[in-house]
Amino acid sequence: MALAELGGIMSRAIQQMLNATIIDEKVLNEFLDVISRALLQSDVPLDIVSVIQTDMRKILNLKGDCDKFRMIQLILFDELYRILYPGNPSFTPEKGKTSVIMFVGQGSEKTTCTKYAYYHMKKGWKPALVCANTSRDGAFDQLEQNATDAKIPFYESYTESDPVRIAVEGVERFKKENCDLIIVDTSGRHKKDASLLKKCKPDLVVFVMDSSIGHAAAFDQARAFKQNVSVGAVIITKMDGHAKGVGALSAVAATKCPVIFIGTGVLIDEFRVFDVRRFVCHTLELDNSNPMLMTKTQIIRIAQASGQLVEDVIDFLKEYKRFEETRRKMKGLKIPKKAKICADEKSTTPTEVECLVKQMGSMGSAKEI
Repeated sequence: MALAELGGIMSRAIQQMLNATIIDEKVLNEFLDVISRALLQSDVPLDIVSVIQTDMRKILNLKGDCDKFRMIQLILFDELYRILYPGNPSFTPEKGKTSVIMFVGQGSEKTTCTKYAYYHMKKGWKPALVCANTSRDGAFDQLEQNATDAKIPFYESYTESDPVRIAVEGVERFKKENCDLIIVDTSGRHKKDASLLKKCKPDLVVFVMDSSIGHAAAFDQARAFKQNVSVGAVIITKMDGHAKGVGALSAVAATKCPVIFIGTGVLIDEFRVFDVRRFVCHTLELDNSNPMLMTKTQIIRIAQASGQLVEDVIDFLKEYKRFEETRRKMKGLKIPKKAKICADEKSTTPTEVECLVKQMGSMGSAKEI
């Protein structure tokens, strides 16, 4: 099941809940059954799925006129956000200041390190690539082709067999050329990587992980990586192909190792910063700009601090969203300066009135506002 399909299943399940006249035990059970199967097929652990089920069942016991659908939606968002958020930010390179980034993995990092360099080049960095992978045939050629296509400077050696010496020489060369993002591609073999770490002293070590390995393998790999590297982050690739990426993401987050980017396709620009909130919204097909998409904990804290009921806080957020939508539409309305329109002078011409009417009409009807 592809990741997009997972989002579609969840979106349809939520919509069916919305269409139900009454959210009773039967409707909730059907909803939870669909959601649970989708999450389990996405390799999300059973214990996490059970927590989601338990929290949603508690909503049926809420008294009063609270929006149960909205609360269920918030719980689903909150739980997915919680299991995917590692809580620890990674090292962030600074533009204009030289940073050395080392990539490790099992063969898939060649394309990924080029994508990483290309992404930062488009943002104004001056990246460079160093191929220190001497153990795999064709590694130099592959990186050279990728770097040439992306127009990124690279360093490699067909005569030197020591990856540590290649890495050190490449890093020193690009430092002299004032490159502010030097990316070292390695073989992914632990003994050689240890020597590279000692000699190159990278600011960040990035582990490239294939999302298709699923939750269990991803957890083991991420934990081992976390134990051996003090400053590390993860990039998960092939997130477009299947839903196991959610399981891999949750596994990495469980080790408190931050995921910084995800690969979403084979093209060089199919690579984006991993933002938990945006990812969960995309998976659930929700509006990322919606202020309602605070986590359950945030809403409860607001309610406690203000002395209000949780449902009252939710109602306020709804009103705030409507206000923001109206305010954004009002930005397109050009109001004549005060000096041009005086109360005692009828200076507004028919042409000016017509222009104002057209501007207001382009904003949409009053019902839409």
